[in-house]
Amino acid sequence: MVLFYLFVTLFVLVSVAPLLWVFKMSIVTKTELFASPPTLWPHQTTGSHWHTIFANRDFLLALRNSVIIAGITTIVCLFFGSIAAYAIARLRFRFKSTVLTFILAVAFFPQVAIIAPLFKQFSDIGLINTYWAAIIADTVFALPLTVWLLVAFFKELPKDLEEAARVDGATTLQAFRKVIVPLAAPGVFTAAILTFIQAWGDYLFALTFLFTASTQPVTVVIPNFAGIHTIDYGAQAAAAVVVTVPLVILVLIFQRRIVSGLTAGAVKG
Repeated sequence: MVLFYLFVTLFVLVSVAPLLWVFKMSIVTKTELFASPPTLWPHQTTGSHWHTIFANRDFLLALRNSVIIAGITTIVCLFFGSIAAYAIARLRFRFKSTVLTFILAVAFFPQVAIIAPLFKQFSDIGLINTYWAAIIADTVFALPLTVWLLVAFFKELPKDLEEAARVDGATTLQAFRKVIVPLAAPGVFTAAILTFIQAWGDYLFALTFLFTASTQPVTVVIPNFAGIHTIDYGAQAAAAVVVTVPLVILVLIFQRRIVSGLTAGAVKG
């Protein structure tokens, strides 16, 4: 038991230490930031790094772009993912297991392998440097995980509820929207959180397809705090905290739903 708590404590420290260190970098002066050896606790604090990022119009614009790209990606994945998962869970057809395996395999496909073909296609249809270039690319990799999670939940929902809804005059789509989706809320919510986090943290697609400050998300703008001769590590650390903390708070608030959603899907799948 002692070893267990020791392991848990060590695991928590290792997981939280990088975030605490980045936060410390964001509030110390430049002199202390470059001190050698580095100080463990902040001695001279300053808010100049935070003022730098919030006075930067491109950074604020990038935050808005990240919310738009991640939000639309999540909505698209939930819409198409729930319909696809419901069909896979309810319909009987050959090679269903193969289809599910293929869907899951797509989620682990190397992103860099399709960068060049996607860039060519997006250029031909005029999507380069638009939100949709990043949204479509993020959806390609987030949608399989959404489908995989929701299939497990839809499989375990009793068909009697749908048949009862149809007897009451509901169409198949109405029974799905008004009966099945609310019952699968833990799975839908889990899929939404994971999809949003994945789209929020995307860097490769955003860097490749988005070129101007009007469309670039925050993951691409943060490295821009580095100049030709200097790198503003304090501003980069403050920006990293701003980008990370909302996700941490979101996970902490809804941790029970996320854990119950993941474990329920694992058991029911």
